[in-house]
Formats: sequence, structure tokens, C-alpha cells
Amino acid sequence: MKYLLMVLVALVLPVYAEAQINADGDGTAIHGYDPVAYFTEGRPTPGSERYSYTWKGAQWRFASEENRRLFEADPERYAPQYGGFCAFAVSRGGTADIDPEAWSIVDGRLFLNLSPFVQRRFELRLGHNIEEADEKWPEVRRQVR
Repeated sequence: MKYLLMVLVALVLPVYAEAQINADGDGTAIHGYDPVAYFTEGRPTPGSERYSYTWKGAQWRFASEENRRLFEADPERYAPQYGGFCAFAVSRGGTADIDPEAWSIVDGRLFLNLSPFVQRRFELRLGHNIEEADEKWPEVRRQVR
């Protein structure tokens, strides 16, 4: 019985972790955009399957081998907040998909949002919305399937 329980936990935990990343149907995070490029290029940049890395059960794509290496060395530094879900939605206690073009970097953290309109709403009360999202993310994350 103890062995069976250990096997079940080993099978369920990876699925639980994977569900916490907003990924497309094929398992690609942030619609295939390069998370490192937001920091190094200062703009959204599509990644390539050629330069990919699997982290937290999702495939992350990069515009270059250098960006892939930077991410692999420190994924928490470059990955978007809240598993890549819309930051404004998380601040309201839910989730929503993102538009890779609706983004901001605040205090070294990448935030993605549903649309440019939602991005503007998120930025109207930026500090408050980040505080709310940080507070609500643990509970929202538990509800993500």
C-alpha cells in the first residue's frame, strides 16, 4: 500500500506542476515567444523550435542558443510571473491567456497580460495590482488544472 501511494504521488506531482504553466495545446509556453528577449532585446521576440528547453513541463522557445542557455541557467529570473498567465487576471483571483505583445518588466520581473487594453488597466494601479496578484497567486495556482 505504501509503495502504491508513493507511485501515485510520483505520477500526480509532475502533472500538478505542469498545470501551473500557461501553455498552448502542444505544451509551448507563452505562445512560443522567447522570455529572455524581453530582458535582453527589450521587446517580444518569437522563439524557434531549434532553441527550446523544457522546464516545469512546458516547452520554452528562444530566438538564440545564447538565450536558451541564459534561461537554462536561471529560469526563475526570466520566466514570466504567475506561470505565464495574465497578471491582471491573477490580481483579480483568476487566470486568462496572454498576448505576448502585452508585457512589462517591473523590478526585474516579467508580467504578461491578455491584451494591450488589459495591460493598460494593469499599469494604472501597477504596484497595487502586482501586490494583489502576488497575494492571490498561491491560491489561483492551486486551482489551475
